[in-house]
Amino acid sequence: MPNKKPKTARKPKLPARARLFGRPAKPGPQRSPSRRGRAETGEIARRRVEVEAAMADARKSNERLREAIDILPQGVVFLDPEGRYILWNKKYAEIYNRSSDLFERGARLEDTIRIGVERGDYPEAIGREEQWITERLSKLYQPGERHEQTLADGRVILIDERLTEDGGVIGLRVDITELKQREASFRLLFDSNPVPMIVCAIDGERILGINDAAIEHYGYSRSEFEKLTIRNLQAFDPELPWSGDRSSDEQNARTWKHVRADGTLIDLAIYSRQLVYGDRPAILLALMDITERKRAEARLAFMAQHDGLTGLPNRTLLRQQMDDILLHSRRSAEKVAVLVLGLDNFKAVNDTLGHGVGDKLLRGVAKRLKSTLREEDTVARLNSDEFAIVQSGVTRPEDAVLLAKRLLEAIGDPYLLDGHSVVIGASIGIALSPGDGDESDRLLKNADMALSRAKTDFRGTFSFFEAEMDARAQTRRKIEIDLREAIQNDVLRPYYQPLVDLSTGRITGFEALVRWPHPERGMVSPGEFIPVAEETGLINAVGGLMLRRACMDAAQWPDDVRVAVNLSPLQFRVGNLLSVVMDTLKQSGLPPTRLELEITETLLLEKSDQVLATLHALRSLGVRISMDDFGTGYSSLSYLRSFPFDKIKIDQSFVRDLGANPDAQAIVRSIISLGKGLGVTITAEGVETEAELSCLRNEGCHEGQGFLFSRARPNVEIVSLLKAQRGDRLTAGDALVA
Repeated sequence: MPNKKPKTARKPKLPARARLFGRPAKPGPQRSPSRRGRAETGEIARRRVEVEAAMADARKSNERLREAIDILPQGVVFLDPEGRYILWNKKYAEIYNRSSDLFERGARLEDTIRIGVERGDYPEAIGREEQWITERLSKLYQPGERHEQTLADGRVILIDERLTEDGGVIGLRVDITELKQREASFRLLFDSNPVPMIVCAIDGERILGINDAAIEHYGYSRSEFEKLTIRNLQAFDPELPWSGDRSSDEQNARTWKHVRADGTLIDLAIYSRQLVYGDRPAILLALMDITERKRAEARLAFMAQHDGLTGLPNRTLLRQQMDDILLHSRRSAEKVAVLVLGLDNFKAVNDTLGHGVGDKLLRGVAKRLKSTLREEDTVARLNSDEFAIVQSGVTRPEDAVLLAKRLLEAIGDPYLLDGHSVVIGASIGIALSPGDGDESDRLLKNADMALSRAKTDFRGTFSFFEAEMDARAQTRRKIEIDLREAIQNDVLRPYYQPLVDLSTGRITGFEALVRWPHPERGMVSPGEFIPVAEETGLINAVGGLMLRRACMDAAQWPDDVRVAVNLSPLQFRVGNLLSVVMDTLKQSGLPPTRLELEITETLLLEKSDQVLATLHALRSLGVRISMDDFGTGYSSLSYLRSFPFDKIKIDQSFVRDLGANPDAQAIVRSIISLGKGLGVTITAEGVETEAELSCLRNEGCHEGQGFLFSRARPNVEIVSLLKAQRGDRLTAGDALVA
C-alpha cells in the first residue's frame, strides 16, 4: 500500500460572537464547539419567536381596535401630530363617501379637504375656499366647541375633535341630518303656529324661545321676552305649569291667568311637553287663550241662573240663595220672610201699549225693587209678572209688613215709558219661616197662595199665609188628581138642560152640561172642577169628551132637536178644533146643522185671526155659533160685527128678578131688539119664575132656559121627555118644570 501523507491539523474557527462584532475573541477556556453553537442558535430562535409573537399581538390589537371602532354608529378618525391619517372606521368613510378614495395611512387631512373643496363636496366653502379651509384647519388643531358641517348631498355632520397627549387628533363625526330636519320642522311649526308658544328652560325657568304669535299676543318684544321667566307672566300662580302631581287631564283642565305687557289679564289653558332645545332640557308650552270662552261660559252660567230681561236671579238661583239664608237662620233666633209680589193688570199694559213697553215696565219694577231692599235681602223674578223677595233678620211679622208697604209704595209711582205715563199696582203674599215652612219650596208655595188670596180678596195690598190656604190648595190638588183619573176612566157624563121656544112651549134643543159623579163625594159641582180644568189644561180633554158624548146622544133624538156644547178658549189655542169637530160629526152621524157651539166674549178679546178663521170654517160646515153670557164682562158691539153669530144668550144676571127691575128690563129689551135687527136668535138663561117668563115673552124673546122649565137631566130622561113631547102629553109651562 502506498504511504499516505499525514494531514495537517486545521486552526479552530472563531466563535460566532467574535465574528459578529469583527474583533478576535479573547482566549478563553476551551469548550466543545458543538455545545456553544447550539446555544447561540437557540437564543436567536427564541428572540425571533418573541418578535413574531409581539407583532402578531400588535396585529390582533390593531384588528380588535378597528373592529371596535367599526361597530360604532359615529364616524371616528385618528390623526398624527402632522394631521396624517392613522386610522378611521367604516362610518367615517361612509359619511365622507365622496372623498373616501383619498383616505390612506399617511395621507394628510388637509389635502383631502382641499381636493373635496375643489370637487364641491363642501357647499359652505364655495366662493371663499381658502378662508373656509383656514377656518376648518384652525378648528382641527385648536378644537373647542363642536361645530356642524354641511355636505354636498345635503347631509349635516356634527364634528367633535379632541387633541391627544402627543399632539395628534381624535375626531368624532355624527350624522345629524334627521335631527336637523326635525328641528327645522319644529321651527316651522313653532314659528308659524297661530297658537302662542314659549320654550322655557327647566333648570332656570328662563324663556329660551318664543314664536311670533306669542309676541303679538302678549305685547312684549322678542328681546324683552328673553329677559323674562315664565313666573313673570303668571298673575297669581306660584306653581309652574309643568310641575305638580296632577294627571295630564287635570293639568289640561286647569285655567291659568297670565299678564300681558299692558297689564290686562288673560285666561289660558296650557299644554306642556318636554324637549331638548339647543342641547339643553326644556319645556314647550302651548298657550291657548280661553278668555273669551271663559267669558262666554260665565255669561251662560249667569243666564242659567238669572232672568234675561231684568238681570235678577231666577227661581233656580233663588232656591240656592234661600237655602243658604234658611241654614243661617236655623242657627239663630231670627226669622226669614218670603214675599211674592204680583203686578196687577199687567196683561192690560201689554195689550194696550205693546210688549216693548211691558218689558220696559218690568225692568223699571225690578230696578225699584232692588233700590228699596237692603244689601242682605234678595230679589228674584219668578215669571212674567211675579217677583220674590227674601227678607232676612226678621224678628216680628211687622218687619215684613213695613217692607211690603215700602214695596207697594215704590212700585205704585208712575213710570214714564216711550212717552206714556204708566201706573201699575201690585199685590203681595207673605210667608214666614219657620212657622209657614223651613224649606225654600214650601215657603215660596205658601207665599204664592197668600198672593192668590190678596189678588182675589183685596188686590193692591198684602196678605199673610194662613193654614186654611194650604188646605184649599190641597183640596184643589186632590180635585186635579181625581179629575185626571175620571177623564181616563170615562167617568164624566153630559147632562142636558132644555132650550124652550117661548112662543110654542116646545123643546127646540138642549145644552150639554158636564157632570162628574164621584165615587166618594157624589156629584161634584162644575164650579169646583171646571176652574181646575181650565188652569191645568184638562179642559181640552173634558171639552172633547163632552162634544163626542153629546153628538152621539143627539144623533138618536128627533131631527128637529139641536144640541149645544160649550167651548173653552183653550180649545181654540190648541189649533185642532176644526178637525176634532169634523171627526166627531162623522163618527156620530149627527148633521152639522143640529150642532150649536157656544163661545164666550173672552175668546174674541184675543182678536186672533186663527180664532176667526176657525169660527168661519165651522159655520161653513153648517154648525151654528152662539155667543154665551152676552152682556157681561167685556161686551162690545164690535164682536157682533167681527163674526155673524147665529144666537145670542142673555146672561142670567139680567134675567133674575126681571119683572121687578126696570133697569134689567131696559137692558134685556135692548138686547132682544138688537138680536131681531141682526136676525139672530135670542135665548134667555136662568129663567126661574113665571114673572120672568112672562116679561121675556112680552119683550119678544125667542128662547128660554132655566129651572122653570127643567133642571139638567141625564140622556135617558131626555129621551123620555122627547117622546112625551112628540105625543103632546106635556106642556111647556107644566111638565118641564123640575
